[in-house]
Amino acid sequence: MQTLRWILASLHLIGLGVGFGACWLRAVRLQALAKGTGSLQAVLNADNWYGVATLLWIATGLWRAFGGVEKGSDYYLNSTAFLVKMALFIVVFALEWVPMVAFIGWRIQLKKQRLPDTRKAGLFATLTYLELFVFLLMVFAATATARGLWY
Repeated sequence: MQTLRWILASLHLIGLGVGFGACWLRAVRLQALAKGTGSLQAVLNADNWYGVATLLWIATGLWRAFGGVEKGSDYYLNSTAFLVKMALFIVVFALEWVPMVAFIGWRIQLKKQRLPDTRKAGLFATLTYLELFVFLLMVFAATATARGLWY
């Protein structure tokens, strides 16, 4: 069980690292696209990595919190720090909703060999930078949860 806890914790942190890097890269590439100097494919490639990392992060997080391998779901559900982390996750999801839907549309347009309307790339870059800031806050909430603070 100790090895599984270690592997899940490691994968969770790898998901955070890859996700943060991909999110940052997506924001930078969206800014370039908004200025007319970037590539739409570069934005979508960064977004793909962000999506993979997010899936890894969510899967390992759920497994750790509710799969009986860590402190137990009662611990997490009664931890103010954990609840703050989940509230921040909802903020990230809310910020991500509009860009996510747009990127799906952009991918559909590209498959139909049509040029997508990327005029909102600058807005999406701003939203992505906001997500990065919220991720940093989530790290503080996560470390508080792990240490039993705000319980």
